[in-house]
Amino acid sequence: MPKPSLILVNGLPCTGKTTLARTLAARLGLPLFTKDQVKELLFETLGWSDRAWSKQLGVASTAVLFSVVEAELAVGRSLVAESNFHPELDALRVRALQERHTFGIVQILCFADGPTLWERYQRRAAGQERHPGHLDHILVEELRPQLLRGRVEPLPVGGALREVDTTDLAAVDVEGLVAWLR
Repeated sequence: MPKPSLILVNGLPCTGKTTLARTLAARLGLPLFTKDQVKELLFETLGWSDRAWSKQLGVASTAVLFSVVEAELAVGRSLVAESNFHPELDALRVRALQERHTFGIVQILCFADGPTLWERYQRRAAGQERHPGHLDHILVEELRPQLLRGRVEPLPVGGALREVDTTDLAAVDVEGLVAWLR
């Protein structure tokens, strides 16, 4: 049985992580699991209220995401996992998976021009597209410094790394990325 692959799609909010992850998973015929997918199910099941509750559900969502990732890797299946992974916490989780399972790891790090991310996030916060439990309208100022930086550091977990500039989402070379991943 060939070694499975874990493709992590990482980056700041509004870098196009989810859009890119969906496209890659579909093109590669792999399942996709996202933190927001889990978090929104928890919002619908348990409700939503303030920032503290949203953070608590975020922590729970990440734990569920890693549990699903491990279940897939344990049976030898490749997958795509998408989130705004936190280097200090999530690298430890990935390393723990690496100790328990054999798999290849590929990290796609999405980044964009800081002012572009800031503008995208402001539009998101003012819009109605995302689940209201995310509280984007409350987080605007909290996230501003991170968004203006335009990028985060990749998770220090080894494996292959591809950084993808999503400032112009239409210009992303999806075909080249899919070919590289194959």
